[in-house]
Amino acid sequence: MELFGNYLMTIIETGGLFAPILFISFHLLRPLFFLPVVFICISGGILFGAVAGTVYSIIGITLSSIIFYGIIRFMPKTFNRLVSMKKKIIGKHSQFTTSQIAVLRLVPFIHFHLLSLCLIQISEGFKDYTKSSLLSNIPLAFVYTSIGKWISNLSPLYIFVFLIALLPLIYLLRKKEIIIKWQDFFQVGT
Repeated sequence: MELFGNYLMTIIETGGLFAPILFISFHLLRPLFFLPVVFICISGGILFGAVAGTVYSIIGITLSSIIFYGIIRFMPKTFNRLVSMKKKIIGKHSQFTTSQIAVLRLVPFIHFHLLSLCLIQISEGFKDYTKSSLLSNIPLAFVYTSIGKWISNLSPLYIFVFLIALLPLIYLLRKKEIIIKWQDFFQVGT
């Protein structure tokens, strides 16, 4: 992975005017190479600086989310399988808000497109999903590009403290109601 990172940096640094387009295209190709979003955002902060790197990352991440929306809506069986896996992982009745998803995207260990799936389920359509996706991608892009070098040089202890500090935010930004259907509450033996 380190070799691929060095190769990526060399290509973008020598890209000239096409460097932003190359960088955004790496965001789109990221799922194919199983690269974490954090890696690309940190690279953007190192290569382009905080402001330009944040803008390019927001564009790339949002385009990646839109492509995921298009692909997952095109394959309903895969969508249903992913929803059932999400229910097993997160729970049947838990539903996140856009604010919670924005905070969860800051955690590097949570799968990016799993959170995109959560956004698809709470949004009312493509326009609402795109807006929610854009809003939830801004903190991710801003944090990891503006302090990219700082995060990459952190010790594991500081990373652990940062993740523990995020937990109260997830709790405070939660949706305050849970709706349980009558059949789910009173399950008759099956």
